Amino acid sequence: MDEMETVIFGMISQVGSARSSYLEGLRAAREGNFEEAEAKLQEGSETLANGHHEHHKLIQKEASGEKVEIQLLLIHAEDLLITTETLREVVTEFVLVYKKIS
Repeated sequence: MDEMETVIFGMISQVGSARSSYLEGLRAAREGNFEEAEAKLQEGSETLANGHHEHHKLIQKEASGEKVEIQLLLIHAEDLLITTETLREVVTEFVLVYKKIS
């Protein structure tokens, strides 16, 4: 596996873990376990930040003048990153709604 693939798979791994944490937080909130929900949201945000860090490596590489090859796998990783950011916002709102109605 080359350096590019290592960074991309790092992104996918971190962002996928964040996505799972957000969904676990949503389930916890639905069940009324708001302490666990908040912990999962925090966990997800920390892991998502790690995914952003991996992505930032590619941005730095290109900014320094090195060509970054666009691959289907990179597009997938970036798509996962963007949808997970959206999921974070939606789950955060749902947790607030579940708190309000409980």
